[in-house]
Amino acid sequence: MASGDKLRLIVVTPERTLLDEPVSALRFPLYDGDIGILPGRIPLIGRLGAGELRIKAPTGDTSYFIDGGFVQVIGSNVTLLTNRAIPAKELSAADAEKQLTEVLARVAKTDEETATKFADQQRARKMLALAQRSHS
Repeated sequence: MASGDKLRLIVVTPERTLLDEPVSALRFPLYDGDIGILPGRIPLIGRLGAGELRIKAPTGDTSYFIDGGFVQVIGSNVTLLTNRAIPAKELSAADAEKQLTEVLARVAKTDEETATKFADQQRARKMLALAQRSHS
């Protein structure tokens, strides 16, 4: 890979810097839809959504479940600041199903509670789908 064909991906959670490595491409959820990043991308700052972070790297392709935060792309550096980043292979479909069941059973009484319940449902569904795909 030529130096112009590389990105440097840095993934930071509140606990630690999870990743700091060269990648060739990545795809992740923004608040309002997915985006793919390739070398040469114009600068970007965005709000992350919940879902799959897909990474194409010289060492192989990997996936993580990320849960909100922010992304900054400047030059070849891509920095994701996220609440959680869980390797897809470590996700449990049973745990995700349990979370979804708990969220669906929750009664929302206000508009704010309804919005929170909907966001939690979406998060649990995305986690469940990724867990099922990564273990099949």
